[in-house]
Amino acid sequence: MSDSAFFGLDGYHFLLTALGGVIILAHWLPRWVSRREPAAPGLMILLGMLAYAVVPGLPALPDPRVQPQPWEIVAELTVIIALFATGIRIDNLSSLRRWAPTIRLLALAMPLTILAVVVMGHVFAGMTVAAAILLGAVLAPTDPVLAGGVQVGPPLEGGEHPVRFALTTEAAMNDGLAFPFVYLGLAVAAQGTLFGDWGPQWLAQDVAWRIAAGVAMGTAGGWALGQVLFVLPRGATLADTASGVVALAGVLLCYGSTELVEGYGFIAVAVMGLTLRRIEAEHEFHRRLHNFTQALEHALTAVLLVALGAVLPALLQGLSWTDAGIALALILLVRPIAGWLSLIGTDVRGRDRWVVAIYGVRGIGSIYYLAYAAGKIEFLNEDRLWALVGFTILISTLLHGFTSAMAIEDLSQEAEGPEA
Repeated sequence: MSDSAFFGLDGYHFLLTALGGVIILAHWLPRWVSRREPAAPGLMILLGMLAYAVVPGLPALPDPRVQPQPWEIVAELTVIIALFATGIRIDNLSSLRRWAPTIRLLALAMPLTILAVVVMGHVFAGMTVAAAILLGAVLAPTDPVLAGGVQVGPPLEGGEHPVRFALTTEAAMNDGLAFPFVYLGLAVAAQGTLFGDWGPQWLAQDVAWRIAAGVAMGTAGGWALGQVLFVLPRGATLADTASGVVALAGVLLCYGSTELVEGYGFIAVAVMGLTLRRIEAEHEFHRRLHNFTQALEHALTAVLLVALGAVLPALLQGLSWTDAGIALALILLVRPIAGWLSLIGTDVRGRDRWVVAIYGVRGIGSIYYLAYAAGKIEFLNEDRLWALVGFTILISTLLHGFTSAMAIEDLSQEAEGPEA
């Protein structure tokens, strides 16, 4: 007979208990305020902090400053699934005019945001140029995971308001388009100067080739998966009987193969979702696939946010008042102003323009980028970067989460803008 105590307390089981309780509370509590639950991400972070402060016996989680790889892997998988799900949500791609706000956000708002953060990080916070560039790249994209509350609904629902469409398509593409700036930060850190000989290689390899390869692989992968699911063999297609696991396997295949040819996998899976959605566009499988991927995405997100809350008190020890000011300036000034300016001349006007400009949520993608870069090279300001990014995610999820429902619900009562 075992001599172990019958009621032996295991930290792992404490962790499972706390995790389940935190996730349920985070989704239940917002219903006291609103019937919707966009505030759940911020509450999961706060409740994760609380659980680790008051529940005894919880095991220590990996510190991202010391062990970035676990964070990189979980965040990467979460973003992959979220980007694909974002792509298949979109019912109507329509004309170039409909895409004009998205193109402006990607081509103007994101670079302006990166530039502003670089200047603030280097000039005001005294970071190295490399660290400031990395910070700009990490914090610039609208997160495809946590911005779900302001995006279009599931496939086949229709009614895609221009504001929702702009935020959805921006989130689908800007994670991959921020990657060249991550590589720029790595190149500057490796050479120790902004004026090295990295320019031609960066433009040819990290900008031109990786983006083009991502688009090409995503288009090919979406078409190929569409043939497997909807076309071949005739009369016995997988879409009629298969679960989303088959499609998820195709997403992982597309992402992995794109990375093997040195393309941007994030761009590939977003384009794959957009491409797949055009094949048998009215098939019910698209809705089933979306529900499956969204369930996976939410589960991974919940675990990651609770874990972030657990380590956040340690991370925030490295946060200075200047760094906190940068985070607040990004959320309250830089993104709203850059977004508003970039949309001048588009069909998104008035209050709608401010909603698009303001609701650029920061989140899981930022964790991935910083963990990825930290695994490649050591930055002098790495502790400060983690503190600043963690604080930014916390503020963004709370501020955007508690206000987005009201903003979007008001929009849904307005007439939809033109789709052509």
